[in-house]
Amino acid sequence: MNATNRTVVVTGIGATTPLGGDSASTWEGLVAGRSGVRLLEEEWAQDLPVRMAARVAVEPTESIPRPQARKLDRSAQFALVAAREAWADAGFTARAGEDASVNPDRLGAIVASGIGGVTTLLGQYDTLLEKGFRRVSPHTVPMLMPNGPAANVGLEVNARAGVHTPVSACASGSEAVGYGIEMVRTGRADVVIAGGTEAALHPLPIAAFANMMAMSKNNEDPQGASRPFDVSRDGFVMGEGSGLIVLESEEHARRRGARVYAEAVGQGISADSHDIVQPEPSGNGIAHALQNLTSDTTLVPAEIAHINAHATSTPQGDLAEIRALRKVFGDDVDHMAVSATKSMTGHLLGGAGGVETVATLLALHHRTAPPTINIDELDPEADADIVRGEARELPATGRIAALNDSFGFGGHNMVLAFRTV
Repeated sequence: MNATNRTVVVTGIGATTPLGGDSASTWEGLVAGRSGVRLLEEEWAQDLPVRMAARVAVEPTESIPRPQARKLDRSAQFALVAAREAWADAGFTARAGEDASVNPDRLGAIVASGIGGVTTLLGQYDTLLEKGFRRVSPHTVPMLMPNGPAANVGLEVNARAGVHTPVSACASGSEAVGYGIEMVRTGRADVVIAGGTEAALHPLPIAAFANMMAMSKNNEDPQGASRPFDVSRDGFVMGEGSGLIVLESEEHARRRGARVYAEAVGQGISADSHDIVQPEPSGNGIAHALQNLTSDTTLVPAEIAHINAHATSTPQGDLAEIRALRKVFGDDVDHMAVSATKSMTGHLLGGAGGVETVATLLALHHRTAPPTINIDELDPEADADIVRGEARELPATGRIAALNDSFGFGGHNMVLAFRTV
């Protein structure tokens, strides 16, 4: 069944985020402009320069039995919760093979993580030092592996066409979706479950990000700390969670009568080759990714009604993204409603692209752009139509498209495009 250039559609979505334990409650929180950021109450956080984060709204152990959860890193737990929702949302009633509408040999799973099982690694190291080697869990290695979430999701749905884990810092989740689109488009698979996950709320990553001046230290106002495009922005707020989607060839979806959220138009990829941490300030690398997207797909800039911006709330990164949009789209940017959902969810690192893909798809599905909260004074250099304060209706009729931007340390640039059908 090898083929090239097949049309790819999205038939299922799933998420667990700081705004809700599923995609519906997450969307409700986004549209309402609700912040998921809270002060950390744990004793280990009290002496850190950053004492806030966006924890998931619903603990995964509420749906994953504790004996199973003990064998999974927190990042894998999140991925499993999101995968189960996305799989059921796509209309599948059992694992591939047991559900005869999907062949396990034609099913892939791609789940990214920027850091992997860091809390398992650091926690088990503490156990080693404090209690000795005999108390180290025998499940440690499969729990700390960055590919652990992908492997567990693959086992959950019986994926045999390939199980993969892109690791590209904060672009990882979107790269997973892009990889999935290509798997389906080129005929390697008929169905792929793809996205990202992250669980890195631990004193070491928080201290490290804080010491490199990447995180906001506005502990006095945690819900107002993540403020993309605001003149007073001072860094990101770390979040946790997962977002996964089901990608499918249009033919396969039609054959089984699946509901379709949107067409997955394609992806644009580039690298800055500028700095291991800082974005290229002019936005040239991001612009290259946008140009690759438009040149390699049927996407027309005039179709783009909405952009889910990467916009982490860092002084340099937010403006580099806007400059890139202007370079590539010019005056067309004026009709693109730009939302920065990290203002509400925090920054989920390797899980960000997955969760924000879900948000982008729901924005198309409901024809509504979520707001960007916490903009008290818009940076005058943020020369775009930023959706501020309240959600905004997108064009009610006609075919529209939306972009999801994701960029990561190392200079990774990834842009995904989706379109109504």
